[in-house]
Amino acid sequence: MDPVLHQLPADFWTVPYVGSRFPGSRAVTARPGLSMGANCQLFAYEVLRHFGLAAPALRSSDLWTDTRATIRVSAARPLDLLLFNATDDAYGAHVGVRVDEGRVLHLCAEMGRPAVWDMTEFAAHERYRVLIGIKRVVAGRPTKPR
Repeated sequence: MDPVLHQLPADFWTVPYVGSRFPGSRAVTARPGLSMGANCQLFAYEVLRHFGLAAPALRSSDLWTDTRATIRVSAARPLDLLLFNATDDAYGAHVGVRVDEGRVLHLCAEMGRPAVWDMTEFAAHERYRVLIGIKRVVAGRPTKPR
């Protein structure tokens, strides 16, 4: 049984994909949280926040270059961030959260809601076929879910 997925409140599973609700957007500043929807980055950061990790509110390319709150790692563990794109460019990359062996929770634009995919499913989609890399949040430590 996956501890990450089973500790998420039910309202995380009903968050709609809204591309205009990204970290730093006016829509998020005016109305923080997930109740009005989110893009993949905002969703991933809120998942981490639920587990007590202080994820930075960065767009994907800034997340990839960040060294203050995150580090790059070669092997993913639960609650690490994975960045995917059609190329190895982090600009506009899709962000998901590793939940267990080979599976990633993400807010999927195609489905319009959160989904859990195996790594092979990402590789099968042109826009997610390249795993750019893995980032681990180091600012803040995991705590019990809120």
